Formats: sequence, C-alpha cells, structure tokens
Amino acid sequence: MAEGCIFEVGAVRALNGAEAIGMIQTLGFPTIDLVKTGQNISRMRLERGMTVRDLQKYFGFEEPRAIYKWQRGESIPSVDNLFALSQLFGVSMNEILVASNNDSASIGQQASACCSVFLGWGMAECGDVLWQLSNPYKGGVK
Repeated sequence: MAEGCIFEVGAVRALNGAEAIGMIQTLGFPTIDLVKTGQNISRMRLERGMTVRDLQKYFGFEEPRAIYKWQRGESIPSVDNLFALSQLFGVSMNEILVASNNDSASIGQQASACCSVFLGWGMAECGDVLWQLSNPYKGGVK
C-alpha cells in the first residue's frame, strides 16, 4: 500500500500526495498575512481605546514584547491568545485574521511537505511511515 499512499474506509478515502497537491492548487492553500493581521490587532485595540499595556495585563505577560511582535507582523498569537483577543474585542477570530494571497510556489512547497491528506479514520501506510488515525469521536488523531 506504500505505493500511491491511498487507503479507504467506507466511502471516505485518503488522498495521495499528488491528489492533495492538486486539490490544494485548485482550492488554494490558505495562509495568514501576518502584517495585515497585526495591523488588524492594532486597529481593533485602538478602536477600543486600549493600550499595549492593557493587553499585556489582560494576557498576564511580564513584557509587552509579544503584543508588539503581533502588531508588527513578526509573529501571530497562539490559538488560545487569538481566541482571547476575539473575546476581548467582541469579534470572531476570522475578523482578526487576514488571509494572504495564495502564490503557487508556497502552495507546492507546503503541500509537498506532507505525504498525504487523510479524510476519515483508519490506518494507512505511506513509505516508511504508518499512519494511525483513530475515530474522531474517541480522542482524534493518534
């Protein structure tokens, strides 16, 4: 089964690397524009009359460095911190994040980094790697 890296579970099957790349190129691999997202965070903070120090206290950070990095687009908040920001600002996480334009060079690079995309649960062998996917209702991927 290593050749092609395809497995099937009922009507659900995994995509091999070529299929995954084709699907990603068709749909576009979503990426986040860090600079525009940072500008969004800064704008939303200012619209609410908050300072960087206010956010620092809210998150319990010793230093405001992480917040400045978010606003400059040097990094992005963790999912937990993004969720907390969305709650603080009264917006959805999607309203904070800004999607970047997809370019085909990064799409191919990102897609080729993974062996295959799995939809459903079961087991599949791909090259020297054995993938075990458990029932998502019993703890997710293992």
